[in-house]
Amino acid sequence: MKIDLNCDLGESFGNYKIGLDEEVIKFISSANIACGFHASDPLVMEKTVLLAKNNSVAVGAHPGFPDLVGFGRRNMNVSPAELKAMIVYQLGALDAFCRSNKIKMQHVKPHGAMYNMAAKDEKMALAIAEAIAGYDDSLILLGLSGSQMLLAAEKVGLPFKKEVFADRAYEEDGSLVARTKPGAMIESEEEAIERIISMIRLGKVKAITGKEISVEPDSICVHGDNPKALKFVSAILSRLREENISVEPMGR
Repeated sequence: MKIDLNCDLGESFGNYKIGLDEEVIKFISSANIACGFHASDPLVMEKTVLLAKNNSVAVGAHPGFPDLVGFGRRNMNVSPAELKAMIVYQLGALDAFCRSNKIKMQHVKPHGAMYNMAAKDEKMALAIAEAIAGYDDSLILLGLSGSQMLLAAEKVGLPFKKEVFADRAYEEDGSLVARTKPGAMIESEEEAIERIISMIRLGKVKAITGKEISVEPDSICVHGDNPKALKFVSAILSRLREENISVEPMGR
């Protein structure tokens, strides 16, 4: 068995440092790198691309809404045309750093509110998939298992992978519990690990209500801005190795 272990990185900007990128990068196989809208800046983007390259970690774009203050986690009402342009703009920005450092971008994972909205909104999901396919139809769309984004990717002929979360709770419909609700974040490393093993081995995870729901994991996400991100990824990688589950980039 194999699985991809991804983390959101490159979310610092200017004088603001977010996450422990240099430490976390050693334990993951794919990095979702912020593209300047919800976080990051040109210097951080270039540094993070090089960090991934030097650690043999696959690079993906992590485009979000233009909401630096809200860290891209506030819903925005945008047209499909606006959304497509936002995606293409951010893909081009990160891809420039990839090209100049002689590496190929592997995937695209929308960030925050964009990700959660497109998981349920068919029109948003299709706009995202079409934007990616129009830019480079070899890029993998990484989306929530069971979401509209994956259906949209299939519709436009874009490769896709199904994502599950180590540090987030689920609703019964397979969506993520809103961060404003109690219990939205999984705080215990042990609980996160057991949930992951259940998702990989059984295709099941307990929703916040206690009901078991089905998931199909190709890639596991740990949020880079989570204060426990380093502990989570190191413990998860160790347990996966014990279970003889290989950790590899999703593009392999």
